[in-house]
Amino acid sequence: MKIGILGGGQLARMMALAGIPLGMEFIFLEPAAEACAAGLGEHLHGDYNDPTLLAELVKRADVVTYEFENVPAATAEFLTSHTLVFPPAEALAVAQDRWIEKNFLNHLAIPTPAYAAVNSLAELTQVMPSFGYPAILKSRTQGYDGKGQSVLHTEHDLANAWQILKGVPAIVEAFIPFEREVSIIAARNRSHEIVFYPLSENHHRKGILRTAQCLPNDSLQAQAEELVSRLLNALDYVGVLALEFFVVNNQLMANEFAPRVHNSGHWSIEGAQISQFENHLRAITDLPLGSTAPVGFSAMINFIGALPDIKQILTIPNAHLHSYNKKPRKGRKIAHACLRTFTADALQDGIEKLRALADITDKS
Repeated sequence: MKIGILGGGQLARMMALAGIPLGMEFIFLEPAAEACAAGLGEHLHGDYNDPTLLAELVKRADVVTYEFENVPAATAEFLTSHTLVFPPAEALAVAQDRWIEKNFLNHLAIPTPAYAAVNSLAELTQVMPSFGYPAILKSRTQGYDGKGQSVLHTEHDLANAWQILKGVPAIVEAFIPFEREVSIIAARNRSHEIVFYPLSENHHRKGILRTAQCLPNDSLQAQAEELVSRLLNALDYVGVLALEFFVVNNQLMANEFAPRVHNSGHWSIEGAQISQFENHLRAITDLPLGSTAPVGFSAMINFIGALPDIKQILTIPNAHLHSYNKKPRKGRKIAHACLRTFTADALQDGIEKLRALADITDKS
């Protein structure tokens, strides 16, 4: 079976690495000439809206998926009318616009922070008394890894924050004094079977995920599973989806969802019986979904901007390096390391050592 993937970055790369042992082949549509997934399949080099390349993808792929949610919605809609595309185009359209996304989540009775749409500095100024400070201004589209966001501390921040967004449509959100940030990753296949991974506790800096730790038996697991199930079923979803939460007074409040494999689930490569990447491929090809049971204690640490010395990484017991074969660049995810241990103390020791190495070369 040949899988078409819109995008050729590290998520596409890890999907291919999971699918090759299953006998799957891959074809990537990616605008960048140096796609880090390209060595694992065929690279259709060009724009996501290129009609010739889209026709080639339809002709040669048995099913098409995507690695990130900023793929043009028109591309997904076109492909859907000609071949199988999972996750569904509706999920992509909802996730691409924070205003639509928040409305959709609220319609499903999935709690979110208070929010409002703002289309001008005057509108932002007008709504701020109902939010108070601090608050967060976010672009409605094209936001990831902290991009397109500004924290509003006082009314004096409004004009500058609006200028940073360059006047694009935005939303303002109430600032949540959360206790933890967690996410749940779930997979749903074409036969409507659903599996859930243990919650992940996530730590960010400058809007970029730094560490994600698997939380077996967390007290909020059942609550998270119930909320993500509403989302999966409402979208008639197929594939892996991540739903991110703030924890407030031991209750979950949704931040956003990603209709794809997700950075906070990278620990599952070594830390679960079947990784999120393999289960995504199983889901979109309607194979039985695999066990999400954790194996020991596990976590993931991102390397941002540049890769530390590989020897130093691999001297840490139970560390597994996943390099993306990408050139160093400020703010860029270059690689990650997974830890899998058999005691909680060993996991924390490994996390501290890997964080120290990550901080040395962090260029965010």
